Amino acid sequence: MTFSLSRRRLLQATAAAIPVAAVAPRTGTSSPFRDPDLPLAPRLADLLSRLTLDEKISLLHQYQPAIPRLGIGRFKTGTEALHGVAWTTDIDNGGAVVTAKGTTFPQAIGLGNTWDPALLRRIGTVVGTEARGYHSQNSALWSLNLWAPVVNLLRDPRWGRNEEGYSEDPYLTGRLSTAYCQGLRGDDPRYLLAAPTLKHYLAYNNEVDRTTSNSSVPPEILHDYDQQAFRPALAAGAATGVMPSYNLVNGRPNTVSPDLDATVRSWSREDLMIVSDAGAPSNLTDSEKYYATKPEAVAAALKAGLDSFTDNDTNSNIILAAVHTALDQGLLAESDVDDAVRHILSIRFRLGEFDPPGRNPYAGITSSVIDSPEHRALARQAAQEQIVLLRNDNGVLPLAVSQKIAVVGPLTATLYTDWYGGSLPYGITPLQGISDRVAAVTTSEGVDRIALRDNASGRYLTASSSPDGGPLVASGTSAGPGQAMDVFDWGAGKLTLRTVANGKYLSFGPGRTLVNNAAQPNGWYVQQQLKLTAQPDGYVLEYAGNDVTESWFGTQKYAVVGSDGTVAFSASTVDTASRFTREVLVSGVDAAVEAARAADAAVVVVGSMPFINGREANDRTSTALAGAQQALVAAVQQANPKTVVVVENSYPTTGWQSVRVPAILWTTHAGQETGRALADVLFGDVNPGGRLTQTWYASDDQLPSILDYDIARTGMTYLYHEGEVLYPFGYGLSYTSFRYHDLRVGPSSVTVNVTNTGTRAGDDVVQLYVRHRESRIRQPLKQLRGFERVSLRPGETKRVTFSLRPEDLAFWDVTRERFVVEAGGYDVLIGHNARDIALSAPLFVPGERIPPRNVATTTPAQNFDDYSGATLTDYSKAAGTSVAVTSGSWLAYRDAALSTAQRRFTLSASKEDAGVTRATVRLDSPSGRILGTLSIASTGDHYRYADFAAELAPPTGRHDLYLTFDGAANVSSFRLA
Repeated sequence: MTFSLSRRRLLQATAAAIPVAAVAPRTGTSSPFRDPDLPLAPRLADLLSRLTLDEKISLLHQYQPAIPRLGIGRFKTGTEALHGVAWTTDIDNGGAVVTAKGTTFPQAIGLGNTWDPALLRRIGTVVGTEARGYHSQNSALWSLNLWAPVVNLLRDPRWGRNEEGYSEDPYLTGRLSTAYCQGLRGDDPRYLLAAPTLKHYLAYNNEVDRTTSNSSVPPEILHDYDQQAFRPALAAGAATGVMPSYNLVNGRPNTVSPDLDATVRSWSREDLMIVSDAGAPSNLTDSEKYYATKPEAVAAALKAGLDSFTDNDTNSNIILAAVHTALDQGLLAESDVDDAVRHILSIRFRLGEFDPPGRNPYAGITSSVIDSPEHRALARQAAQEQIVLLRNDNGVLPLAVSQKIAVVGPLTATLYTDWYGGSLPYGITPLQGISDRVAAVTTSEGVDRIALRDNASGRYLTASSSPDGGPLVASGTSAGPGQAMDVFDWGAGKLTLRTVANGKYLSFGPGRTLVNNAAQPNGWYVQQQLKLTAQPDGYVLEYAGNDVTESWFGTQKYAVVGSDGTVAFSASTVDTASRFTREVLVSGVDAAVEAARAADAAVVVVGSMPFINGREANDRTSTALAGAQQALVAAVQQANPKTVVVVENSYPTTGWQSVRVPAILWTTHAGQETGRALADVLFGDVNPGGRLTQTWYASDDQLPSILDYDIARTGMTYLYHEGEVLYPFGYGLSYTSFRYHDLRVGPSSVTVNVTNTGTRAGDDVVQLYVRHRESRIRQPLKQLRGFERVSLRPGETKRVTFSLRPEDLAFWDVTRERFVVEAGGYDVLIGHNARDIALSAPLFVPGERIPPRNVATTTPAQNFDDYSGATLTDYSKAAGTSVAVTSGSWLAYRDAALSTAQRRFTLSASKEDAGVTRATVRLDSPSGRILGTLSIASTGDHYRYADFAAELAPPTGRHDLYLTFDGAANVSSFRLA
């Protein structure tokens, strides 16, 4: 989901403009659709029959209007609820300000770290309940259709939205997302507490050029990896909808993917509502230029399975007009509209909208449920369970409460929120959580306090002391509190400057003036991001936020001191920018070192700022910790060898091999209870049991292009990565130790004993992996097939049972385009993590043998076993996949059964440009024996295919068949007949 700069302000305006009360049903009505004793299908049919065509079309937009003649109220799709109800503060509610701030749980990647589906289900119940509470205050603003969870797999740690997903593994993601959705939807067999929507289908894991980038995903990766994250929650009846992602998959925008109807809906026994991402329908004609006109685009989307258009904010006229035109032009039939409206209304029925309130067990929920004591307690438990102990040399942790503790670092005294998080109802910072537990604390944020002097006037930039802030003015004759600013360095040269005068961050004001009015970095363009760049004659102050060339901003990104002393961004070049002298009033490193030297132990809290270090629309260029933070850690460790680092961020970071501190804890931005949860773990009240759900690579050098989605070829994730890692998937230490023993493998289950062999109670995550010994295809190195989080007292043993059936080992067979359980030997592995395997046992699976590839029948070109220099593209705008090749490309088809009778080779291809591309048929390698060559002539269009044929030398036996190319073409299929 993405929004324009003013999205939250738009929500406020929407809330003020739309009356809170829905249209009440007419009394005495006997319409069948109002009869709660009827089954859903006839009620749906009855309501659909009563709607005019215009009324039905009006329901296709995100903001669905009321239909007063039927007593039907307004409905809006989409409330963000990733780890709590989002965007919840200070919203105008028809004249009254809603001040309730909902429970905020750890970021989704942190919830993943818990490996605790039962916990996620409880959290989902809280979020769904609070969504009902907000809905009771303003149903026009807070919908019960929740756009959560995100189940995109965390293939690459540089993805800007890494904090939104659960893990890099489809099985783990499926288990956790199913549990969260089950909580969101509630336990009632008929009514939904809320309607969860899975985001974002499919293969979406980059922000760079995300509306035009093509995720080229071979069939086995598509079916065995990316789709498997979405299927479980739908198959379990837990999720009620899906949101397609912005990107293209194999050349076709997901907004018009035929998967929506043909595949996604087939996974669910219940009806689904499929909603577009914000602005995605317009992308079809704008950035993607996939269709020439909007009527063509909306028609294609509806026919593909899209139901609800999230576009043009609250203005539904553009989309609705396009639907009308599509109907007039014969691009759509009214039945296509009916299908979409039926899907939409099915969710509204299940939410209880058309039933008497007394029939719906959730209808009486009010705002009193928001931020309840029970919800606060669950937030603390979640924050505890997601903490991962990465290092604990010589048992330095847990710390003793009797010690004097130095708490230092840039995240010591602040809790940051993210784009899809709610406003915290309260916040326990690391400093507060630790201070509440120990008698003596020394502290420093470890950041430089500076003043900036305008070189031209000799005056210091002076900040307003008003709580609301004001313009920065070059008026100070000396550097006192009014001129002091704390510099937070987030890496890549990006800074935030917090003024001492009022504790607010520098941001933009009217006329691009620099004002100190931001409580935290925030907003779509994050206007609090600045750079101080050294020049020969001083420093220049530069705006470093997102999309500086956007029309709202222009190119004037350098600060200039005006004649009245006011600072504004009005220079387009460094040469015309004002020069400043940067004076350090207090050294952050020195202050932190002083605090550390005076303590028995030091806790350094470093990490990321979720609005700056990668987020929606911005990927990371590096996973390394900011250089200034690395320097701080090194200095504190030298001053106090008993230094514990707390890394508070949303993604794996690199470089910890060279950090000599004895203990490292990782927490995500874990919400309101972060500080208490950290203290609970630091002082041993809670034994850390979190486990990593992503591989922490040794360095950025191990990462391929973020746009390459073939994880088998690139060696990404624990499934395929064979190189060095910093911390493996599933890793996490404990204050106690665990032993696995007595592994037994049955025909449909695996059992193993786990014993706490240490002196402390603790949680362990027992992990079951399976490895293929031999397979026709390239299989993962090992694959997670089960896990269980167990709590054990010292000396206690528990027996853990995993279900493992042959069908659980199925994978996609490209030779026959179906799932298959391959007969043969497997290894069942019990591990502490993906690289620390404690026990193994053999398993023979009586599946089927994959026969030699039959190339005498038509073979889709995309079903290769290997390739080079090729990408997958769309066969047509409606359906199908081809392979786009260029000069030097080759495609390999393993173990093909050939005979001397197969002499004629036919290739179906298109070629848009002029000229001829030669395709050569070879055996066993890209440079192997040549059977023949054919010429692909221009067809003049990407979507115009023709058959090209050639006679081959007599082949015989079983060989790997290779096709090589000396130019561009789109290859659909081939056969040897």
